[in-house]
Amino acid sequence: MANTTEIARPLAAGEKKSSFPAMILATIMISTFMAVLDATIVNVALAKLTVAFGASTDLVEWVLTGYMLVFAVMLPTSGWIADRFGYKATYIAGVFLFTLGSLLCSLSWNIFSLIAFRIVQGMGGGLVQPVGMAIVTREFPPEKRGLALGFYGIAASASIALGPTLGGYLIDNFSWQMIFDVNVPVGIIGIFMAYSVLHEHKADFTPRLDVAGFIGMTVFLTGILLGLSEGNAAWNTDGWGSTFEIVCFTASGLGLVTYAMSAISTKHPLLDLGLFKDRDFALSNIVLFVFGLGMFGSVFLLPLYLQNSLGYTPLQTGLMFLPMGILTAVVAPIAGIMTDRIGARVPLVIGLSLLAVSMFQYRDLSLVSERFAISLPLYIRGVGMGFIFTPISAVAISQIPRTRMAQASGIINVTRQIGGSFGVALFGTMLIRDQVIYSNTFGGAMSRFSPAFQNAVRGLTGFAQRVTGGTHATAVNKAQALLISNLEKQAFVASIDQVFLFASIIIAVTLIPVVFLKEKHRNGNNGERPALPAAE
Repeated sequence: MANTTEIARPLAAGEKKSSFPAMILATIMISTFMAVLDATIVNVALAKLTVAFGASTDLVEWVLTGYMLVFAVMLPTSGWIADRFGYKATYIAGVFLFTLGSLLCSLSWNIFSLIAFRIVQGMGGGLVQPVGMAIVTREFPPEKRGLALGFYGIAASASIALGPTLGGYLIDNFSWQMIFDVNVPVGIIGIFMAYSVLHEHKADFTPRLDVAGFIGMTVFLTGILLGLSEGNAAWNTDGWGSTFEIVCFTASGLGLVTYAMSAISTKHPLLDLGLFKDRDFALSNIVLFVFGLGMFGSVFLLPLYLQNSLGYTPLQTGLMFLPMGILTAVVAPIAGIMTDRIGARVPLVIGLSLLAVSMFQYRDLSLVSERFAISLPLYIRGVGMGFIFTPISAVAISQIPRTRMAQASGIINVTRQIGGSFGVALFGTMLIRDQVIYSNTFGGAMSRFSPAFQNAVRGLTGFAQRVTGGTHATAVNKAQALLISNLEKQAFVASIDQVFLFASIIIAVTLIPVVFLKEKHRNGNNGERPALPAAE
């Protein structure tokens, strides 16, 4: 059995204690910044890629889907790879693959080559994030881990803030290749620093790879994420009841059963589900899943609203999100200090409450919403997110032994990824459904014989004739088309309002498992619960 506290645990054979933990943290932050930055930059580049390659929107979306799938598949295997080949070697390999993939993406000659090279990027990203987080948690004792994770969170939040802004600027002023080229120098610096600063650690014992578990988990994640991402795709005219969706979710279920059978019969499964015996780890993953569903599932709505309803450019949209990321970066270390001193429950309650309030404020968006009404909830959201990421990460791994950190980090990232995918699918479906309902409702209330309708048509007819000329009949048709277009826009905004209201409720629900966290502050050994035993 492990010692009652991780602080008292002696270093394992061959394990070195770092003399420069701050340099290690800075090294991990650089590559984390690069990985998250690229994901947010590519999100604003899809329209440009559609034009550049002459490809359909559905095909170009595989630039995101391909990356997401391989990224998710790499997450659960990252722990075994790090234990087998070493944390330093695995981390450097991840940064190298991501940097190489970025360079190849910028050299892509068609959409298919770009998708293939994005898969290379995804392999690297799937190693960098969980192994990087595991390295940070290994190097800092529990009483300092909250602050360390707070600074680690700065890299991710700064990337989220700068990604849309930088992406919009590069696309508007240069070329789409630049959104990948910016990663190359950052990746080279990250590799050099990792080689110079990190020391190697390998597990004393690494079991053989659970091949059956790996296959089962791969099929499960691929099926469920692919099914969720394509349920509302334009090509999938039959929606969630299509043959494609049925095949995806059936394969996903079979993969999960295969993994479960392997986990029961194998002494060393791919993902150590025994980690869920720790109450805080289990509850933290529930919070992460529901939070990912509510937060990341709704985060795609605001750019749609800004660009489709208010006519914002990608750069203007990115600038709206910039202060939010800055606030998150500023608050994250503060939340880390609070977590170290008083525990994670208080900052989590503050953060989730602020996040729910920010979503609730978007329930009244309209076609004439002022900039302040849009930006203020974003500021509140930025502060709330700063109070969430650090505490939930710290409490999740608070009692996990160092030998199982990579496993725990992989599970945390998988949970968040699946939660976000569920959210996008759920809210995307709600948006489409509500838009149809509101369009029918508004259209049914619009009578072509009503005085209001006739007055609107006469006014728009005169406007159309003055602006475009043409016959009276043509102007009448244009006036009616303008009315219908406005009706559709109103239905779209009303639908987004409903989804934001639902998202606020979902996020508020995550306060429930937070109440049941048993964690206590980490100042010394007082109040510590026994840690989970180290892996055999």
